[in-house]
This record gives sequence, structure tokens and C-alpha cells, in this order.
Amino acid sequence: MDRTDYASALRRDGARMAAAAVDPTARVTGCPDWDVAELLWHTSRVHRFWTGIADGSVTDPAGEKPADRPGDAELADWFLEGVERCAATLERLDPDLPRWTWAAQKDVGFIQRRVAQETAVHGWDALEAVGREEPIERALAADGIDEFLRLFVSGAPTADFPAAGLHLHATDGPGEWLLRAVDGAWEVTTEHAKGAVAVRGSASDLLLLLWRRRSPDRLEVFGSPADLAAVLAPFVRS
Repeated sequence: MDRTDYASALRRDGARMAAAAVDPTARVTGCPDWDVAELLWHTSRVHRFWTGIADGSVTDPAGEKPADRPGDAELADWFLEGVERCAATLERLDPDLPRWTWAAQKDVGFIQRRVAQETAVHGWDALEAVGREEPIERALAADGIDEFLRLFVSGAPTADFPAAGLHLHATDGPGEWLLRAVDGAWEVTTEHAKGAVAVRGSASDLLLLLWRRRSPDRLEVFGSPADLAAVLAPFVRS
């Protein structure tokens, strides 16, 4: 995916999130401490923060102060203003432009991808909260699986992580990934292989599984429950 794809996804999924503000007090299953209004507020702060980093107006991330929170009645419009400002900024910038990020990849390309991916998952959260669960767009979801496995599998592999690893297989289009522990570190490859645990499903469902939004019983799983628990254990939650 390129910067135009990510900007389009941000606009699309931002609009989906804003639509959920019809019920700002609905509880968000994927973020149990939040309602829809709090989810929009959080995500808009993310958009505004990364917009400032990308356009160079924020040079000290630790010192950035959030804007005042609007009331619930104004929140959706305020959120969409931030979506468009972020999308327009990221769409025009060269992905190779150096910028601060919390990851090893320190350029605008990281920001373009991360903002689109966070908005996609939280867009799913928001719609699920108001009873309108919709899948994440397939190409973006496949890209998100790759991002997750390379950036969000935290810590060193545990001793009980099975040597053959985890194989993910998208059933709605191209996409296979193998996550293994190799010499005390994580290795991700995109190949057809046999893991200790294999999970098959749509790219959206696989991504939601990784982000702990989707239960494994909603997908096709091959392997023992113990091995499945071991391979899911390193995965963080947002």
C-alpha cells in the first residue's frame, strides 16, 4: 500500500468511526474502559499528534499538550476535522522523509501506515459498539497483519513458544504469514508453511484475532489449545 491508499483508508474508516457517535455512551468491547465518545477522543488525539510529528510542527513529542476536549455534541465534527487534516498532511508527504517515531522505522512512511491501521481497528471497535460490526477492508487488514507481527509482538520469545511457530492463512485473498522464535528473537516470513498452530480466516478476522478483538472460535484453528495459548500470549492489546 502507498500513501494515497493509507490516506483513503484513514478518511473511510474515520467516517465510519464518526458515524458511531450516534450513540456516544455505547460501551466499547475492545477497549472496556471506554465508551464511543472516549474512543473518538483518544483516536483524534492520535491523529493530531501524528499530524504534528509528520508536518514538523511538533519537535518534542513528550512536551506536546492535547487540545481541549469538545462536548459530545461537537465531538464527531471535531473528530472529522482532525481526520481530514491528518489525511491531507500524510497524503502529500514523502514516505522517506525522516521523522521521530517510537519504532525502529523513523520516517513518515511509518506514520502513514500506523495511523491508517489504528483508525481501522478503532473504527471496527466503534461500529461494533453500536451494533454495526463490519469487516476491516481486506487489503488494509492484510497489511495490518504484517505490521502487527513485525512491530507489536512484544518481548523475547518464551520457552513454551512452539518451535514450529504460528501460521496465519487469509482465506479471502493473498496472504500467509509464519511467526517463529529463532535464536531468541522473532522471525516473520510470508510463506506457505506448517506451524505448530495454524489459523485460517478472512484477513479482517485474522487481524482482529491478533488485536484480541476476535475469539479464536470464530476462525478455523489447527493445533492444540495449549499451543494456541502460547502463540497468542506475546500479543499486546490496544
